[in-house]
Order: sequence, then structure tokens, then C-alpha cells
Amino acid sequence: MGQDQLRVGLVGTGPWATTVHAPGLADHPGTVLSAVWSRRPEAAAALAQAYDAVPTSDLDELFEQVDALAFAVPPTVQAELATRAAEAGKHLILEKPIAPDLASAQRLADAVASAGVASLVMLTLRFAQQTRDWLDGVTAAGGWRGGSVRWLSGALLAGKYATSAWRQDPAAGALADIGPHAFDLLDAALGPITNVLAAHRGPEDLWQLLLEHESGITSTATLSLRLPVQPTVVEYSVFGEHGFRTLGRTGTANDAYTALLDDFAAMVSCGTTTHPCDVRRGVHLARIVDQARVALR
Repeated sequence: MGQDQLRVGLVGTGPWATTVHAPGLADHPGTVLSAVWSRRPEAAAALAQAYDAVPTSDLDELFEQVDALAFAVPPTVQAELATRAAEAGKHLILEKPIAPDLASAQRLADAVASAGVASLVMLTLRFAQQTRDWLDGVTAAGGWRGGSVRWLSGALLAGKYATSAWRQDPAAGALADIGPHAFDLLDAALGPITNVLAAHRGPEDLWQLLLEHESGITSTATLSLRLPVQPTVVEYSVFGEHGFRTLGRTGTANDAYTALLDDFAAMVSCGTTTHPCDVRRGVHLARIVDQARVALR
């Protein structure tokens, strides 16, 4: 381990932890995967062994061995454990949604602010270079009058996430899982989303939402994880004075995670705690999800 490498503990041992977080942390020059935590000791031991890390099911023991923690657990678990980790002075890599509800998201953000630690939310598309280039162009052009996102997938019908209990929960589903991705890019492209004007949830957990932005323009979002669509449809668009611009799904999750770790290591090294995708972004997105639930009622 290099002297400047961050010692990172991985919280979780599911598919996303094993295919994205663990190899990303182990391979990045700025980090080392030091420990793996799971409530299932056998799962922690198996994943830790593959990366010469220390397995544990004891949080205090985990905190003693790391500088930072990366989370790959359900939102309820993440909100509880990440808040404790921040209070213990650990930097955080968070998954979206950062919490199951707005109140617990705000508590987590307050703990991060009080501790003065770095935080980043794994908003996969935002860390892809093609997305960054697209957003730079959209921002530079300006004059947009509206936009939309369509994210249609069958991820909860079959495959490795079909047994994910929190995603299958009617209170979460597409809104909580892919909603943050959808809202994040519309917000970054068209300005802050301030209100959900209307929300409809149909069969197949199909959400259709009308969003209002700070400038007064509107955008729409159509989301589902229960449609037999192959491959997954991901399409963002903006339109206005400079015509019509679109963005599809870009890059890979592993490449995006590497880019996130680039930023994360730099933040910790420089003592910076602000970033466009820090925990405050997670709270903003949690607020939009909460507004959608209110609009639906």
C-alpha cells in the first residue's frame, strides 16, 4: 500500500459491491480495499479474501481500520451506518438514493457537515466523460425551453437485481432507484428542479412525472424497471433556441467508478468537502423523490 493511498472499507457484499466497488477500490492508485463489512460473516470473508482485505461484521473494528467507507447496501442500512461513519470522521462514498426518505437523508448530510468529511454519491452517468462533455455543451449554449428523460428497463423482472428486496418494495421501485439518476441530469442540464407538478404511477411501476425548474421551464420523466425492454432505454433530451440535443447511456459503471475515485482521492488529499455530487446533491434528489410521492397522493 502506498503512503498516499486511502484505506477504504467496503460496506456490503452484493452484486454491485462485488462487480463495481471492490475491483474499483482495489485497482485505483489512490485507494486500497482494506476491509469488507457484512452482516453475513461468510460473505465478508469470501469477498475480503479475494482482495487480501480484512473481513468484519463489527462496525467499531471497521472504523479503526479505514480512512473512508464505500457503501453498497440498501438505503435504510446506508443511512444508518453512513451517519455513524461520518460521526466517526470517515469520508464517504454513497449509493443513491442516499436514504429511504428525506428526513434521514438530511440527518446524514448534517453529520457529514458537522464532521467536515468528504462525500460523493455514485451517480453513475454524471461521472462518464461523454456526459460531462454533453453537459458542458448544453450549459454553454443555454436558451433551453424544456427537456425529458426516458428510462425503461426490465431489471426487476429478471437478472441479478430482481431479488433486491428494497427495489421490489412498492414504496421504492423505479422512483427511488433510477429516479435520482433521471432527476440529476435533467437538473444539471436545465437548472435546479424546484417542484414536481404532477406524478402518475401506472401498471408495471411506470412513473410519469412533470417537473418544474427554477427558471420556470418544465421537463418530463418516464421511468420503469418492470417493462420487458431489451436493451434498456436511457435517453435524455433538451430542446430550445439551439435545437434538440440528446444523450443516451454512456460508458460503463466501472469506468464511472474510476472517475469518481479520481475525484474522491483528490478531495480527501486537498481537504475539500464540496463537489457537484456530494451528499448535499443526495439530499436535493431525495427532496424531488419526496415531492413526487406527495404529488402522487
